[in-house]
Amino acid sequence: MIEPDPYAEEDIGRLLGLLPPAPEGWVRAAQEIPAFRSMLDDLVTRAEADEVFQATLIADLEAAIAQAGYEPEPRAIEAVRRQMRARSDTES
Repeated sequence: MIEPDPYAEEDIGRLLGLLPPAPEGWVRAAQEIPAFRSMLDDLVTRAEADEVFQATLIADLEAAIAQAGYEPEPRAIEAVRRQMRARSDTES
């Protein structure tokens, strides 16, 4: 006798339906992740390709982010710092 698959799509869907909705903050954060990653990738790529932009990024990170057309919010500033540090550590 074949046992039923405990992970059948219908069962998973039914179980997921029993869960409460995700908190609004989680949903909003998840929606913002792709744009945030895109911004971060753009800034780091520009810094790698353009020495003048890289110097501006190092000298005044907030101004460089704003100059690139992004909002220089604290999490963006810290993310760019971490990314730049990580890239420079891998180059060393």
